[in-house]
Amino acid sequence: QAQLVESGGGLVQPGASLTLSCLASGQYFSGGDFSNYAMAWFRQAPGKEREVVATFGRGPRDINYADSVKGRSTISRDNAKNTVVLQLNSLKTEDTATYYCYADRAMTASALMRGPGKGLWGQGTQVIVSS
Repeated sequence: QAQLVESGGGLVQPGASLTLSCLASGQYFSGGDFSNYAMAWFRQAPGKEREVVATFGRGPRDINYADSVKGRSTISRDNAKNTVVLQLNSLKTEDTATYYCYADRAMTASALMRGPGKGLWGQGTQVIVSS
C-alpha cells in the first residue's frame, strides 16, 4: 500500500517552533517517482474546515504558503528520501490543528493552494499550541 506518515506533532508553547515530517512509501512512490508528485500540508482545527498551509511542487522553487503562515514557515522536500518537511516558527494558538500531508501527481503546487484533488492523504499529526 502507498501511504503518507506524518510525525513531529505535539504540545508546544506560543512563540516556539515545530518541525513536522512526512514520509511517503509504497508502490506509487517507488523508483524515484516521488519527485513527480506535488506535495502539500493541510490542517484542520476543531469545528473548522480543512485549509492549506503550504505546497511544494515539482520544481525546486515551486513553493507556496498560506497568508496565515507566510514569513514564519518553511516547506522543504528531499526526493531521495521521499520526505517533505514543514517548519513552523513563532507558533500561535490559532495554529492548533491536526496537520495532514498530501500528495498529488496531477495537480500543481499553485492549484493546490485553492484546494486538494483526488490525491493521497496521511493520517494526520496533532499540534497543540498552548501555554
